[in-house]
Amino acid sequence: MKSNTLYAPPSGAAATAPPREPLPHLIAATANAVTDLDLHPREALARARAFAEPLLASETLDSGESTLAHADAVARILEGLGSSEIMQAAIYLVHTCPHLTRPEEVIAKAFSPNFAQLAIETTKLMRVQRVAREAHATRMQVDSAQLQTENVRKMLLAFSRDLRVVLLRLASRLQTMRYYAATKKRASPALALETMQVFAPLANRLGIWQIKWELEDLAFRELEPDTYRDVAHLLDEKRVEREAFVEQLRARLQADLRAQGIQAKVSGRPKHIYSIVKKMRGKSLPFDQVYDLHALRVIVPSVKDCYATLSWVHSQYQSIEAEFDDYIAKPKPNGYQSLHTVVRDKDGRAIEIQIRSQAMHDHAESGVAAHWAYKEAGTKGYAGVSAASDYDAKIAVLRQLLAWERDLAGSASHSNLFEDRIYVLTPDAAVIELPQGATPVDFAYAVHTSVGHRCRGAKVDGAMVPLNTPLQNGQTVEITTVKEGRPSRDWLNAELGYLTSPRARAKVRAWFNAEQLEGTIARGRELVEKLLQREGRTSLKHDDLAAQLGFKTADALFEVVGKDELSLRSIEQLLHPGQPTAAPQEAPARKKPRAADTGQGAVLVVGVGSLMTQLAKCCKPAPPDEIRGFVTRGKGVSVHRADCSNFRELAARHEERVIDVAWGSEASPEREVYPMDVAIEAADRQGLLRDISDVFTREKTNVIGVQTQSVKGTAWMTFTVEITDAERLNRVLSIVGAVDGVRSARRR
Repeated sequence: MKSNTLYAPPSGAAATAPPREPLPHLIAATANAVTDLDLHPREALARARAFAEPLLASETLDSGESTLAHADAVARILEGLGSSEIMQAAIYLVHTCPHLTRPEEVIAKAFSPNFAQLAIETTKLMRVQRVAREAHATRMQVDSAQLQTENVRKMLLAFSRDLRVVLLRLASRLQTMRYYAATKKRASPALALETMQVFAPLANRLGIWQIKWELEDLAFRELEPDTYRDVAHLLDEKRVEREAFVEQLRARLQADLRAQGIQAKVSGRPKHIYSIVKKMRGKSLPFDQVYDLHALRVIVPSVKDCYATLSWVHSQYQSIEAEFDDYIAKPKPNGYQSLHTVVRDKDGRAIEIQIRSQAMHDHAESGVAAHWAYKEAGTKGYAGVSAASDYDAKIAVLRQLLAWERDLAGSASHSNLFEDRIYVLTPDAAVIELPQGATPVDFAYAVHTSVGHRCRGAKVDGAMVPLNTPLQNGQTVEITTVKEGRPSRDWLNAELGYLTSPRARAKVRAWFNAEQLEGTIARGRELVEKLLQREGRTSLKHDDLAAQLGFKTADALFEVVGKDELSLRSIEQLLHPGQPTAAPQEAPARKKPRAADTGQGAVLVVGVGSLMTQLAKCCKPAPPDEIRGFVTRGKGVSVHRADCSNFRELAARHEERVIDVAWGSEASPEREVYPMDVAIEAADRQGLLRDISDVFTREKTNVIGVQTQSVKGTAWMTFTVEITDAERLNRVLSIVGAVDGVRSARRR
């Protein structure tokens, strides 16, 4: 009977996985690894284990695994990756830190400062992740799961001074998941989820494929055990058998191609269970249509060899035409190039074969089309960033750092890759992203605006610090607040260094602006209430008074009164029904030239000479509109269009103030221009505003105001234009109406 197990788990904590081909870039890197000690790397490894053994022999991890056995297994994983003995030695020192009083000092003296720094940084990262998992388990997160996971991913890169910290954590997590699988213990959901969402994608980004694939399968086994077992059963063969089949196929294909004169390098692997489930779900495929359960990759010298290889493969195997993609002739948007085909062998088993040149492979592995970019994020790049962005370049540098495995303190580039951002923690282990140089006050406002306003002190890693102290990656920040408080104006003083984040600065300014507004409203309220007391109208509700004056709320009325933008005389007029109230605000409309410049007016009051007139802003009359006049108090005659609704209301209330007016002879097109509002409804599209504006420009119509709003694909636009007469406006609007997408264009 065949096993449904994905792979043969280790028979104990010290067991190892099947041997794998070491990562070439790590082998090259570790060949020249050095320490501060005059020790051979093998001596350093032996010395580190001897140092750790008495401290770890009786200790166990949270999983129940022996700490020393765990360190032994991680060292073997690192060795399998091609890492140096120096890295293997470091894992023992990492686990000794919790058992030493002054670990950094002790390890620095016994080994080297570089070893000490690596051990301390790794231990610190382990603590951060442990607290984060505990917070997740108790639902203490303050952010969405997706955002929190992305912040942790960023922190893993930004927090580590050397990427070997990340490599140590990846190897350690792989061993932990192997231990759970071997002992058939259940890992916590938080641990499995962190493995799937943080560690596996991180390994993917760094190009450590074998760790990535195994972490995904182990985590999936914990998260969805039933689905895992079902797919394993459908595969109907052991992992060892599938790997043997792929290896046999790889060797035969490579030999056959070389016999054809094609210098091909063929590599292969069986499809992993999580990859199968992911493809089935992503493409809604049944199991029998997942064609790449077995996959081969063929790397040849040139493009010509790519097509020659494809031709030979199709001549030897039955191809599935629907599964052929030529990404050489038509590269992916991120520049990825390769030939993808699916064929069947004589037994009907589907085999996916990718064919690419060495240059294409190098580009796919280390360039902007790296595996993590097009597999994990699609054509838009990771987190919405284009694959050709600076972010890709940073990741490429990170991968080079891992490949070189330089000395911890040997290159300044290790700590400058993400110098524009830092990632710190709340006491509940939520990750907060801040700009470089951010302070506890920035942190407080990032947590919540109210926390920022009430901030009075801060602890960083348990120690009290001044509020203008710059924060560092990985620190835990706790804010001391008062029950009710306000920000300090000193925080806005750039020289004092309290705030770095523009967002936090904006919140502080908004608070003081609101405070000033409150003072203005209070002053206006006081003036209005004193007026009502003098008039004996204290029973009049403020909201009713505001509504009668055209304001939505009493505070809106108090604000304009407090700013001296509305005279108390207007309120007095309202309180005395026998006197007319002020008409709606009007504005002179004549421009270029104006009446003040010519000494003449555009409107004549019938039967009265030299009486001041103003065109009403509410309806913006212009020749040859039919107009009527209304005598205001202190502003002369307000001239309205005869069909103006505001004028009809005023005339109904104060008929005695209505007066006849007419356009004067000076209101000629050569002498006066008038503002008019134009309402346009159109199907929203790119360039619509530009096209309409071009019409006004061609027709020599000056636009002095624009308001636009788009709702469900419909654009609503209001243009205020200067024009000589209403008839000319109608001609212009007929041209606007012909613009593509415009449904209506009319004068308001």
